[in-house]
Formats: sequence, C-alpha cells, structure tokens
Amino acid sequence: MSQQGYVAAPPYSQAQPGMGGYQGGFGAGPAQPLYGHYGGPPQAFSAPPAGMMKSSVSSAAGMPPPPVSSQYNPNVQQNGAHPQRYPAPPAANAAYGQPLQTPYNSMASPAPPPTQQLTNQMSAMNLGNYAPGPMQSPPPPISSVAQQPFQTSPPPAMGQPQMPPGPQSPHMSPPQSPQANMHMAGPPMAGQSMAGPPMAGQSMAGPPMAGQSMAGPPMAGQSMAGPPMAGQSMAGPPMAGMGRPFSGPPPPGPGGFQQPGLTGAGGPPGYPQQAGQFGGQMAGPQLGMPGAFPGAAAGLAGPPQKKLDPDSIPSTTQVIEDDQAKRGGQVFSTNMRGQAPPLVTTDFTVEDQGNASPRFMRCTTYALPCTADLAKQCQVPLATIIKPFANLPDNETPLYVVNHGETGPIRCNRCKAYMCPYMQFIEGGRRFQCGFCSCVNEVPVFYFQHLDHMGRRVDFYERPELSRGSYEFVATMDYCKNNKPPNPPAYIFMIDVSYSNIKSGLVKLICDELKTLLEDLPREDGMESSAIKVGFVTYNKVLHFYNVKSALAQPQMMVVSDTAEMFVPLLDGFLVNYQESKAVIYNLLDQIPDMFADTNESETVFAPVIQAGVEAFKAAECSGKLFIFHSSMPTAEAPGKLKNRDDKKLVNTDKEKTLFQPQKGVYEQLSKDCVAQGCCVDLFLFPSQYVDLATMADVPSHTGGSVYKYNNFQLETDGEHFLRDLRKDVEKSIGFDAIMRVRTSTGFRATDFFGAIHMNNTTDVEMAAVDCDKAVTVELKHDDTLSEETGALMQCALLYTTISGQRRLRIHNLSLNCSSQLSELYKSCETDSLINFFVKSAYRAILNQPLKNVREILVNQTAHMLACYRKNCASPSAASQLILPDAMKVFPVYMNSLMKTAPLVGSTELSTDDRAHQRLSVMGMGVEDTQLLLYPRLLPLHNLDVGSEALPAPLRCSEERLIDSGIFLLENGHSMFLWLGQASAPDLIQNLFNLPSLAHMQGHMCALPELDNPLSKRIRSIISSLLEKRPNSMKLQIVRQKDKPEIVFRQFLVEDKGLHGGASYMDFLCYVHREIRQLLT
Repeated sequence: MSQQGYVAAPPYSQAQPGMGGYQGGFGAGPAQPLYGHYGGPPQAFSAPPAGMMKSSVSSAAGMPPPPVSSQYNPNVQQNGAHPQRYPAPPAANAAYGQPLQTPYNSMASPAPPPTQQLTNQMSAMNLGNYAPGPMQSPPPPISSVAQQPFQTSPPPAMGQPQMPPGPQSPHMSPPQSPQANMHMAGPPMAGQSMAGPPMAGQSMAGPPMAGQSMAGPPMAGQSMAGPPMAGQSMAGPPMAGMGRPFSGPPPPGPGGFQQPGLTGAGGPPGYPQQAGQFGGQMAGPQLGMPGAFPGAAAGLAGPPQKKLDPDSIPSTTQVIEDDQAKRGGQVFSTNMRGQAPPLVTTDFTVEDQGNASPRFMRCTTYALPCTADLAKQCQVPLATIIKPFANLPDNETPLYVVNHGETGPIRCNRCKAYMCPYMQFIEGGRRFQCGFCSCVNEVPVFYFQHLDHMGRRVDFYERPELSRGSYEFVATMDYCKNNKPPNPPAYIFMIDVSYSNIKSGLVKLICDELKTLLEDLPREDGMESSAIKVGFVTYNKVLHFYNVKSALAQPQMMVVSDTAEMFVPLLDGFLVNYQESKAVIYNLLDQIPDMFADTNESETVFAPVIQAGVEAFKAAECSGKLFIFHSSMPTAEAPGKLKNRDDKKLVNTDKEKTLFQPQKGVYEQLSKDCVAQGCCVDLFLFPSQYVDLATMADVPSHTGGSVYKYNNFQLETDGEHFLRDLRKDVEKSIGFDAIMRVRTSTGFRATDFFGAIHMNNTTDVEMAAVDCDKAVTVELKHDDTLSEETGALMQCALLYTTISGQRRLRIHNLSLNCSSQLSELYKSCETDSLINFFVKSAYRAILNQPLKNVREILVNQTAHMLACYRKNCASPSAASQLILPDAMKVFPVYMNSLMKTAPLVGSTELSTDDRAHQRLSVMGMGVEDTQLLLYPRLLPLHNLDVGSEALPAPLRCSEERLIDSGIFLLENGHSMFLWLGQASAPDLIQNLFNLPSLAHMQGHMCALPELDNPLSKRIRSIISSLLEKRPNSMKLQIVRQKDKPEIVFRQFLVEDKGLHGGASYMDFLCYVHREIRQLLT
C-alpha cells in the first residue's frame, strides 16, 4: 500500500541536518508530541539565551538570506539547540549556520529566485496520482553541493542525533505507481527558497502557532501573515512597519523563538524585509512561494519570480472527476461490510442488499481501528452522518414498510435493537442471537420460519428486515404518546404585519403565494390530498388569530393582546383542512394585505408567536410546523424581548464567543416546549439591521427547523428567491415528533450528536421534525476492543409521525470493518464526511472557546492525522516530502476553506448575524451540502456545447482559472454568481442579455432574460437544474469583472487568499507540511 512516491530530494531534502531524514526539528520537537502545540504555549522553547541569538544574527539567520541557510539556521538553532534545553555554545551554532551560506550561494548561481527553485521542486513532486510526469533529473539549481553543507551533521552539542551524510543526496527514487499515497514531495514548501517549511522557523520557531503575536493559527492576517489565518490583521504589532516587528529585543514568549536574527540587523543587505510568518518578520528571499505564508504576494524581493505551478498540488475537481469516471453510472451494491461508497458528488445508483444506502448514512472511515489507542494515535474522528429522510432518486426502491400487527416490531430483549440482517437465527430457527449484544432471544411463534442449508431463513428475501439495510416498521400504540394514535400534523403560517413588511410588499407576496402553494402540501403516496391541517396568524405587538372554518362566509379575526400569558382564543376553526376551507382561506389571504395597509406599528413580539403555535398544537393534540415571516428585532414589551448586543469590539477577543451564544431564558424554555409538543419552527427573516439572530434562531435550530435570511429584502430582486425557498420548504418530505437512537455492537458507542436537534439525555436525539435535508452527525468512541472478524455494527432507529398521522419506525443499519492496521483506516476514509464532522465540531466549539484556539486545534489535528499516516503507513522517504493518503489528498483544501468561513474568521467587516446564521445552518447539513459549501462549483459557460445535456467540467476555485474573455457560473448551495469577464465576446452578451456589450448592463440584474436562442436556453436550464437540486434556493448575482460586487464573488474562490484573512491553499499546504515535519522529528 504505501509506496515511495517520487522524491524530489535535492531541493527538499537538502536540509535535513537532523534526524535521519526528518528535518532537523521544526520547533518543539519532542516537547509536545501530541498536537503541534495544542493548548499551551509550546513548552519546548522559551526564549533562547541572548547569546545565541546574537550569534545567529551574525550568521544571517535573520531570515533567510540565502534561503536555505536561513532556513536552517533558525532551524538549527531551534533545532538542535533547543535553546533552552541545551544551550549549545554559540560557536557551534555559527559554525553550523554560517558556512552554509557560501556553498549554497555559490552552488546555485546567485541564489536562484526562490520561487524558481520551488517551482523546480514542485515539478519534481510526484503527486501521487497525478503528477505531471516525473522529473527524473534533479532540478538544476541544486547540485549535490547544496547538500553538502547540510550534511555535515551538526555538532553533537546540538542535541540532534548524528547522521551519516550519505543517503541524503542521491535520494531521488524513480517514480512509482501512484498508489494510495500521494507523495507530494514537499509541497510547496520545503525547498530552498523556502527551504524549510514555509516559514522557516524563525519568527515562528515555536510550535506552529503559538507564536508571537500570532493571533491564531491558520488565519493570520495582515496580508495574511500568519498561517492561514491568524488574526486578520494580525493583532497589530506584529507588523509594525513591516520592519522589525518588535522594537527592542524580541519578547521571549511562547513560540517565541523570537525572530532569531532579527535583533539588530534586518537580514543581509539587499533583501527587503518582509513581514514574517507570524508576525515576525522575514528578510527577503524566504518569500518563496507566491505569497508564501508571509504576507504579500509573491515577489517581494529579488528578481522577478516564476509562479509556482498550482496544478501540481492535489485538485478537488480532479478527485471528483476521477471518481465520477471510475464509479459514475454504476450500481453500488450494499452487500459487503465496510465498503466505501462513491463520493457524494458522483452519480450512482444504490442497490440495498443489507446495509443502508450511503444516501442515509456515510462514515468518516469504513474501517474502525480495533482499539481506542489506535484511534487516539491517528486522531481521525470516527463518526457517521445520518440523514434519515434522505430523498431517493426515482430509480431506487423506496423503503418497504413492515407491519407485524399487534405485536409490533421484533426486538432483542436485552439491548432493544430491532430485527435486522445482523441477527443470527439458530436452533433450526427457534431462536436468534443479537448481532449487537450477542443475547439469545426466542423467536415469536408467528415469526418462526425454517432455515435453509446455509442457516438462513427460507423467507429471507421476502422480509425486508432480514435482507435490507433500511426499512420501516409500523409502530404500535406502545410507541405513541399517551398510548393513542397521533393526529395528522398541522402547518401554521405566522406573518409579521408590522410597517416594514407591509411597505416592502412582502405581506402581499406571501398571501398571494399561499393560495397556490397550499395545493402542494406534502401527502402520502397514493393519497388524493394532504392530511395536513393549516392555520393563520398575523402579528405585530399583538397577535391576530383567524377562524377559517369552512361553514363561515367570512373569516373571523380574534386578537390576543396579553402577550405575557399566551393562549389560543379559538379551538374549532383555527386549524382546518385546506381543501374544505379553500374559499374562506382565499378570502382571508385577499384581505390581510388591505387590513394592515395603513399600519404604522413598527414594534414586534417574537417569543409569544412561537408560544401561540405550541399552544395551538397542544389544544389540537397534534405536532406540526410554524412558518414565521419576521422582519426585525422583537423590541415590544413581552416575553423574549431582545436588545442590541452586537459589539464589534469583541471580535478577536476571548469574549467573541458571546456573539454566537443565544440569550438564555425564555427561548431556551421555548425550545424544550416545542420539542415536547413536536412543534418545528421555520423562520424566514427579512432584516434591515442586526436582529440578534443567534437568539432568534435558537428555537428553529433545536427543533429540526431552518432559518432563511433575506437582508434588506426588495421585492424585485429577492421576491422570487424567497418564494423558491418557501415552496421547497412547504413541499419537502418530512416526519414529525421524532426521536432517534443509535445502537452499536459491543466495543464502541455513539457519544456525541450534532444537528438541528434537542438532547434531553445522552442517548435520545429528539427532533420536533426531521425533513429530507437534515442530517445528524454522530461521533463514535471506543469503550472496548473491536474484533476484525465480527466488524462493527450500527443501527439508527427513528420513531416519528408521518404526514398522514401514522406512527412509524424507520431503521437504517450499517456494518463497518475493524482493523488493527492504520493503513486500512486511512485507505477507507472519506474526506467529505470528515470535513462534515470538523465543520460541525468547530462551529460548536466556538460557543465555548476563542476562535484562535479552535483554528489552532483544526490545524493541529490535520497535521496530526497526516503525520500519523506518514509515520505508520507510508514507505520511508525524505522528510521534505509531503505524503498524503489517497483518500485524504484534498482534505487540506477543505480544511483551509473551513478556516476561511465567516464564523471562524475574526473580522469586524462581517455581520454578526450572518456569521451566526452560517454557524447554525451548517449544524443540520448532510455531507453533500458541506462539501459544496466548502468547495463551490465553478463552471465555465463561454465554450458551452449547447447541444449536449452534460454540464461543463467544473474548474478549480481560484482566480487563476478565470479568463477575461470568459463567463463562469459559481454556486455553493447558498450563493450563485454569474461572472462576466471584461473581454467577453459581444455575441455571448447579446445572446444572454440582449445587449450589444457589457458596458450596456445596468444596475444589479438578478435573473437572465428569457431569450429565444440555444445559448440562453441552455444556460437558463443549467441554472434552474442547479436550483432544483439544492436544498436552498440561491439568488443569482451577476457580476462583471472589476466591478465592486466582484469582491463578494472572490471570497468563494477558496483556493486563493481569503478576503478577510486566511491562507491560500498552497500556503496552507506548506504550513501543514511544516507542522507534520515538526511532529515527526
């Protein structure tokens, strides 16, 4: 499995003074074996003794003069010297450091422009599966001379094990088959120019991030100084004047390896200084990569530089395309334990043969480690993402419903698992042994069946619960509240009729739409009409209930002004069957906009509105959903009144988390009441300013609901977008008053749950409703050893009420392999599921921890997972190579993209409500939604084949893929842009917009005109098919290259630097590589 990738030794390995091949020591070598430095300041290094620093100055460690040396010097220092640990005599240091310079320079002609070298290096990199063809000969500039200096093993004083100089140089092995590893020979990083990892220790020596003012891992900021994102403008000092970050001797400090040589001189003359990694600064050339982690764009110094080839690093679009080519259009049969399914982006058909379809359950890995120790060692989170109501395509069989009559479903007496394919029938079929807890149970007489010669029941194929992974049982009275059958659910539409909603035309829009929309309420297959009842409420400071009983000629309005003690003023006639009361409802919907046309009431209440819905469902003894259309912060005197607590001064402080936390009290209790009654809340918000979304969305986010937000709503531009969301929301398939439990076989269990859910205890996941787009991510932990023979079994059982009022159990079973070989775990990992888990756990963590810590943990864990693979599963190779498991080769792209999302970026430019909204909406997302959110699709439309039904192949999300003469469509499930290059061909513009050129475009267009030509039709059909496919509607934003709105579009190009701080993919890869090397030394 692990083969040696093509190693670009020279450039890379060069530097390995230290251990056999692993880079000297980046940073806190052993000090913190686990996580680069997770939590505390890196123990290993407090400030180096002054003496040492000085010497290094002289030796130009200051920062890379000649790239390499610099690189190493600090390194050295760091490394070997581990200053505080063995204060090696300065001399040694120098000795190790200085000489390097010369040979290096001489060797490479006047140091080749760093990037150039890097480029060579990169081209030598063998990116596992796709390398541009191995370069056999080592890239020119490097000759073995280069290596020499490094080989001289550092003097022992430096605390590094000695190492024979030999093997290092000739290390270019022939390329080998791309196998499961991707060897990226050092990614962008290593090389000379950047010699060490990207940042060469220096200003950062310490662990990754701790450092200096580093505001935080991966996000640094200024121009990105930090690694990927530290704190936006990075906290400040660090870059004062770019020159020396700190006046005076550098503060010691965690990470501090104060920029070793920055004390006085700023690096060798001739190299402009540059803001360094984490605030420290770097002298010239270390700038190696375009925009190396230090701030600026590539060439800040030195001769003009050749750009590094981004095609040489793993590409998400390529991985998606390869999987589609390999597994697209095929049938995925679920008859084997632990088989990894095709990617979520691949089109395939599932045949259920005993394990749940990947549409219902996906896992972060399909081979669990046998022991908790192995799990801890690799740090790959073990989790399953369950979407119990996922929509199945038309060509797949819907779930069978099993009805055992009065007796109800057959279960294990001990662990209560439901009958499923993992139960083993014994004693001629009279008993069965539970696959989960091994308990032997009697088979009820009515269920008895003989076994065939294989020990299988003769009726195996006739019984879905024995032969399929997913099916439903009709539940008996024991599974119903108060032991009586539930009533069909109800939908209540609650419209805020305050001044702003009336004035914007929203109220009229909603009323007009409801007339047709209510014809499409969800209904059971084969039923004429929907069993769902409907009710209507309007409100501002008071609530108006409407009696729409079919016998009435006119609807009647009842007002409740005492919002503190909410009650429903009428029972009969509030919740009605739409078909029966259609005439009265039409009448009401016509009247509402006129009734409030002259209102000047601008204050609203909110909590009492939800309370009214819960009370109505209680009175009708049913579950259901509230559709609330609301515009502003509830400031009227009533329970749940909110005040503006938005404070941009909290951003990037330890108190920032309070911006995401809901206000306790009324809303917390409301959530519990809603869940207990099976009342789901969907909130449609139309704010023009801050509304404390974190609190207002608290109830929807715990009741299986959704929050839709339309900032500064305008009828012309946002009307259609809102209506598409409303239609999807009303029509989607859904179950109510649900409770879910995940059972597992012995040895592991479900420990944590993420989703739009409520947890009363540690095992029962309660959802007032669960629809086809909601997923629950479940973390699994060991409580014993798992066996390779039996594997690991999971059963998700969901008890719910159908839209026709029947109580059912939906069962999904999945079996995984177990292995004591980490290589098996890495081979069957699924990047898309891993990232779903990481987004949700990071978004939950920001409620309790500073963003900086959360970002740090993400980077550390990424490095840890990859370092463990490198150490245990990959064949030995130069430390300078970045080696990624095949199944995780694009994991860093997604992780970097996650760290640039609004909730995790500390930027005062982002609206607090938008950040809170994204944080909450992600919690209920399934794997395909988080995949698209973090890696949008960018489709070129200018060379579209209008005759073909196929979509154009997506491109990598980077500015480099855009061309001035092109037209591109970008979508991520929430936003959609049509980007028009400034040199777009006039005939394209004419065909799409009926305008002679781009210059004639006026204002913000939000839809393409319907023109009768093949191009216009094809592009409109592509857009509508994407809108159809995604759970949310997307508002099309048309942006011209170089126009102001283009800024918004650019933040979706996730491989580039973030708009509000955040590294480019290339820089992040370098950074992670450096962390990995540090963990391995």
